[in-house]
Amino acid sequence: MALPMLPGNSVNRNLGKEKFHKSQHFDYSNGVAMMVGSEKPGIGGELLLGQSARPKYSLFPKGEGSNAPAWVAFDKQVLCFDAYFQEAVPQRREEKYRVRKCKIYFYLEDDTIQVVEPELKNSGIPQGTLIRRHRIPLPAPKDDCFYNVHHFNINQEIVFYNRTFMITDCDPFTRNFLIKMGVRLIPPASTPADPYATHRQEMEENMKPLRPYERIDTLKQFLEHDRKVLRFYCYWNDTESMFGDSRELILHYFLADDTMEIYEVVLPNSGRDAVPKFLHRGKLPKHAPIPKRQPGEITDRTVLNVFGPVGQGGRYILDSLKTGAVEEEFYKDCDLTIGGVINVWGRRMLICDCDNFTKEYYRSKYGIEDFTPVSYQASFPPKPARQVPPYTGFGSEEDSLCSCQGLLPKPPQKDFKKLMEKDRQGLVSNVLRFVAKMLTDSPVDKERVFIIYFYLSDDTIAVFEPPQRNSGVIGGKFLKRGQVKKPGQELFKSEMSEYFTAQDLYVGARLDLNNQPFQLLDADEFTFSYMEQHADEFPKANIGTIISKVKSISEEEQKKVKQFFTMSDPSSTGFIPYESFRTLLAEMDVQLSEHEIITLGRNYSLREQPEVDLSLVLAVAQDQLKKKNFENFTDMIRAFTHEDRDRSGHLSSKEAQIIFKAFRLPLSDDLQRALLEKFQDESEKIDYHAFLSNINWRENPAPAVLPDVTVKVSLKAQARLCDSVFFALLLISHSLFHCVY
Repeated sequence: MALPMLPGNSVNRNLGKEKFHKSQHFDYSNGVAMMVGSEKPGIGGELLLGQSARPKYSLFPKGEGSNAPAWVAFDKQVLCFDAYFQEAVPQRREEKYRVRKCKIYFYLEDDTIQVVEPELKNSGIPQGTLIRRHRIPLPAPKDDCFYNVHHFNINQEIVFYNRTFMITDCDPFTRNFLIKMGVRLIPPASTPADPYATHRQEMEENMKPLRPYERIDTLKQFLEHDRKVLRFYCYWNDTESMFGDSRELILHYFLADDTMEIYEVVLPNSGRDAVPKFLHRGKLPKHAPIPKRQPGEITDRTVLNVFGPVGQGGRYILDSLKTGAVEEEFYKDCDLTIGGVINVWGRRMLICDCDNFTKEYYRSKYGIEDFTPVSYQASFPPKPARQVPPYTGFGSEEDSLCSCQGLLPKPPQKDFKKLMEKDRQGLVSNVLRFVAKMLTDSPVDKERVFIIYFYLSDDTIAVFEPPQRNSGVIGGKFLKRGQVKKPGQELFKSEMSEYFTAQDLYVGARLDLNNQPFQLLDADEFTFSYMEQHADEFPKANIGTIISKVKSISEEEQKKVKQFFTMSDPSSTGFIPYESFRTLLAEMDVQLSEHEIITLGRNYSLREQPEVDLSLVLAVAQDQLKKKNFENFTDMIRAFTHEDRDRSGHLSSKEAQIIFKAFRLPLSDDLQRALLEKFQDESEKIDYHAFLSNINWRENPAPAVLPDVTVKVSLKAQARLCDSVFFALLLISHSLFHCVY
């Protein structure tokens, strides 16, 4: 009786199959076209009955490590084996066979093999690459498969194209690789000696003379040190002779043949002729001047006349003791040191300094580390300062100064590096903004509010007055952008005037901008953050300096501080209001500025983030979508469903933002981010059905939003970008100071 159809069972074997191609039945085998249909798999690459899978390449690694392909994982990794093979020599009497050593290289990236035989001198046989790199098939009858890494081991024979190779050993990398694969390595074997090579080595040893000829080899020194020259700076004091003076010389020592040459440094307008060389290149004797020698008296070798007449028919041998040889010492590189004196044909020259190549040479060869130069002449007097005429009042001071520095006036050069580093870069403006008020007795001017901009790229200042309703003052640009001089400087003087810098601006500072005093009251978030990040440049924002000032108070004041903390925090919560903390620091005898107090509050404050009203955000989003007439909600649901492969109804925020960009959703990035955060779950994925249903202004319209509320929300969304919200106001109204007592 047949079994009933159970759920999940089906007689259709093609369910879930994606490949239905049929393998071809014709291919090339060893360069011959033939029918190989019996070896090919069936439909879709499935093996037929009785077939077994044949791997094309090595199966190592089997799912271990990275998923990179073999040609990436094993790039430039080669197994190296030492091997030999015997070659019969039937046509020679001296040898019956020949043992030829070779190297077998197995490339792991594509299972290719290369056999190389090292070249021997005067071997008489072609050597080098015996088998070029390619995949080598196994011996018959398995010639349809190829060698892989599992066919190799030590002390075993391997056959390449009917030639048997005996593997004797391998290198450390190959040994470690095979051990990690789990291969049990056999102990290495020794290579048998080649009879003919042994016979030839004995013949060469017998041909060597018992008393070898003495050979002076200078070629090695020339090849190793050619074009390598040591350079020394020398000084020769010739003031004792008549009309003599001091000379500066340059000594070149050639390492190729231990010769020297000397050049003289002829200064301009010195009254001397510029001769080509002070000393021609050659070996310099130490004890010069020396007596002249007869030709042939100084030789590299000395010989002895054993017997026979002088000339033809006599017998001569080399004198190993060099009896009667004339010994003469020449300067070597070991004799040249800084501070040493050398004898140049009777002239005493002091070595004062050398170049960098010479220092490195002596450091590596002799281990010398002290290369302090020798001062051989008095230092020149400092040049008198150039007198600059006072400023005339025409043009800028920099322009007037440039007209005094040369016959052809040039425009003043700006700090281009500072301009490129501190100029506006994307959303980072690199502009410090401060809120200021006038210091005046006028009741109208006291209520005026100013924004002072300091541009870090060129140290310029601009002042802007925001317009206020019913103030009676027209707002706008108050001071044009430019550098502002510090007060109290003389106008017509030779020195450059001092200008306000970024370090002069901080909350609580008093600035006199063109004889108009201002008091800095506040700054924006970017200014506080920038000054705290560059605390080494702004001491008023350096928390370490501020804390060291606070620690310098006396013990009595420390007790008062503890009592104040106890009274301000009766419930022992560890927090006190910022205003109380500011009042405490202002009354202490620490002389902290307002900016330093704010820096302390920012560093130890507890910042509370206000909750965003979801209904208000949805109302604003629907209002913007309605104004843009956006209605592609059905297509967006299809796109979300297509990306949701698991059909879970949730997608990540990154995937959602990509879909928003594809449909050009007319919402700002901050508003999109706020909406996505409200619809996220614990796994940081959003429910896109609920999200699209809430922003659909056609089906689920939200209550109307007043115009002023919409403007407030949009301003909050853009506050992070323009840095227009001052942190001090938020600090006073929302922040609490955390202290431990």
